[in-house]
Amino acid sequence: MTEHEATQQQLHEELTSYLDGELDAESVRRVESRLASDAAYRAELQRLQRAWDLLDRLPRSSVPDSFTQTTMEMVAVAAAQEAETVQNSLPGRQRRQRLVGALGVVAAVVAGFAIGHVLWPNPNEQLLEDLPVLQKFELFYQADNLEFLQLLDREGVFAEGETDHGP
Repeated sequence: MTEHEATQQQLHEELTSYLDGELDAESVRRVESRLASDAAYRAELQRLQRAWDLLDRLPRSSVPDSFTQTTMEMVAVAAAQEAETVQNSLPGRQRRQRLVGALGVVAAVVAGFAIGHVLWPNPNEQLLEDLPVLQKFELFYQADNLEFLQLLDREGVFAEGETDHGP
């Protein structure tokens, strides 16, 4: 990576952190001071903000219910196999104790997964939602305003299922 590319990367990361509200007070003052005096820096911030605004307008997708069901079935099959192995390898009382423990662990894992799936957002969901925009970022970047992009959308330029055959 060249020094110029490293500087651009650092600038992009700094502005992204600024937009996310992740900078400390001193860094915010430094960025805002530079924004007041550097037109290129301001333009980069505006470009990032426009891209994020466009991403926020995209429809959200979700994971199908079959994903959860398939995962739960896989856990249940693994638990059944583990229970069978335990049952075949241990004598009487000890076998029952371990079987109950294994089933308890499996039930806790399944319950934890189900609760986690409902309460914990999927970190990849935003990436999946943003993928169509990122694939056509060069087209979006060249647009001067949102109305132009909306006109293209109405004309079917961004129709789903379309494959990009490259430049």
